[in-house]
Amino acid sequence: MQDTPRLALLRRRPKRPGEASFFFFDHTFQGEACKVLPGEYFVYHEDIVIQTVLGSCVAACLVDRGAGIGGMNHFLLPEGDDSSARYGAFAMELLINELMKLGASRLTKEAKVFGGGAVISGMNTINVGERNTTFVMDYLKTERIPVVSKDVLDIY
Repeated sequence: MQDTPRLALLRRRPKRPGEASFFFFDHTFQGEACKVLPGEYFVYHEDIVIQTVLGSCVAACLVDRGAGIGGMNHFLLPEGDDSSARYGAFAMELLINELMKLGASRLTKEAKVFGGGAVISGMNTINVGERNTTFVMDYLKTERIPVVSKDVLDIY
């Protein structure tokens, strides 16, 4: 496992509740990376690969290009217990607040949205992926954060 000084620093720093903590060297991209697991978020002010794996879950990626600050969350359900990043409203609030703490502007953020897939054939009644996608798109519209790209509601 290739380690870098920044990876060592990221691993040692104190973690907030729900903050991702899996850091590694990504050989595909030849750089440091953070994997955001379900119910987690990650925000950073330097170039770093941020990745996750999604099905019906949704990841919102927000960036303020001018400030050089970006991040991602990974939530499982649109609503639920407010004290967990597994739920959309809390996950979005955490992500936006952490971006603001590092100096992002409320006026210049933009979003990319991924996930919300229909990964289990025949599960049309619950439709978690569709509910997650509708939630995050409505949330971003309410917050006036433009969605510049999305890849949602597929079967993969």
